[in-house]
Amino acid sequence: METTVSIDRAGRMVLPKKVREELGIEAGDTLSLISTGAEVTLRPSRGVSRMRKVRGMWVFSTGSKVMADETDRVLDEIRQGRRGL
Repeated sequence: METTVSIDRAGRMVLPKKVREELGIEAGDTLSLISTGAEVTLRPSRGVSRMRKVRGMWVFSTGSKVMADETDRVLDEIRQGRRGL
């Protein structure tokens, strides 16, 4: 996607909503900025795991699909650990 953005007096710019949605960028996210010659590249800075609020509920996003049996197995391990089994 190619688009044009403007910079305000404080040096800020607004990323269009469509771009933010495509990249999963939300308020408070950090971007990595790389400048090479006359080119500037912005990339989302993401850690290994990511928690975010979706409609008032915290959701863990891995960036890839996780099978239900895998999540069930991990939850069982956590529960057993809490019970001291």
